Amino acid sequence: MHRLIVEEKRWISDARFMHALNYCMLLPGPEAMQLATYIGWLLHRTPGGLVAGTLFVLPGFLAILALSVLYAGFIDMPVVQALFFGIKAAVLAVVAQAMIRIGKRALKNAVLIAFAATSFVAIFFFAVPFPAIIIGAALLGLAGGHFRPDWFSAGSPAVDEAEARDHHSAAERPGRGRTLRVAATWLALWLIPLGALMVLFGPDHVFSQIGLFFSKLAVVTFGGAYAVLAYMAQAAVENYGWLAPGEMLDGLGMAETTPGPLIQVVQFVAFMGAFRDPGMLSPMTAAVIGSLIATWMTFVPCFLWIFLGAPHVERLRGKAKLNAALSAITATVVGVIANLAVWFGLHVLFDKVERTMLGPLTLHVPDPSTLDPASALLTLAALVALIRLRIGMLPVIGVCALLGAAWHLLAS
Repeated sequence: MHRLIVEEKRWISDARFMHALNYCMLLPGPEAMQLATYIGWLLHRTPGGLVAGTLFVLPGFLAILALSVLYAGFIDMPVVQALFFGIKAAVLAVVAQAMIRIGKRALKNAVLIAFAATSFVAIFFFAVPFPAIIIGAALLGLAGGHFRPDWFSAGSPAVDEAEARDHHSAAERPGRGRTLRVAATWLALWLIPLGALMVLFGPDHVFSQIGLFFSKLAVVTFGGAYAVLAYMAQAAVENYGWLAPGEMLDGLGMAETTPGPLIQVVQFVAFMGAFRDPGMLSPMTAAVIGSLIATWMTFVPCFLWIFLGAPHVERLRGKAKLNAALSAITATVVGVIANLAVWFGLHVLFDKVERTMLGPLTLHVPDPSTLDPASALLTLAALVALIRLRIGMLPVIGVCALLGAAWHLLAS
């Protein structure tokens, strides 16, 4: 996005792009789609934001929907299982690479490293709710920005005054009437369908559960797609039983290799959940409806946050406290992604992982005898290819899929 929008098309400056990105990182939900909506809003106000946000999601939605139908219909075929055997190992390597890449950028000193380590221990060993971790990090970051700003290394881009004049309409003081209209419109589009699901189907129906869960996800998940995935994967697998850990990795592999934001994996999760609990509908019909509900509940709130907050945020460019909070959140997200990598790794590399409680501690204990050497070797090879050889993600996933398929078919 930066290369196309800033360097090639020169629609906005680097400073304005980074300011928009910083704001979107502080929002709950998928920051990539929010950033696209924000830039569309900067250029053409509400119509521009609607077009940019919708078209950022639509291709990925159609691709994941088609793949979900094929997956649900043909997952029992040996060739499909063989392909996804290799994809899981590659996706594990991609998550690990993301953790390393973000960590190098975010963990600039011992304080920020401590944020990351604390968040990992809190979520992995003590099952502290993800929203509590992020809110705590933001509050500590705000306090740190006031008392010890030197602890937080993320700087704020300088305000480009010439550009600010060019985009003066974006920075006008937002009126109370506009704020109320925007809030009422987008809250209605978000919450009325959720209420209708509750009334029509009851709170225990899978459609209502999907609507409520992904609405909550849109409010409480901060820090980008990988951080959202850590929260969503464990809830979908362990709390709701919509899919198995290996299937979560299959969905992530779909999202990594299709157009659109990685967070589009939400529709696969909902698709499989509704497919397995269709009620009076056919499994495939229920699954498609479930994926539509998840997509609506995930992305409609993004428009609310941008259209409601962007005019105010344009007036807050360069505020040190906001950037300190961003630094704390970003460092904390590194620990959350580490949790995701370890959780995925245990379920990819071992066929049996026991979840046990030891007082306040939550332990995920793998059975060493169930270690899968082929998965371990593929994961290691994918990590070397991504990090050392700097081979692109799509070729690595493709080669791993083929190698995994060959091994799986030969071994079976």
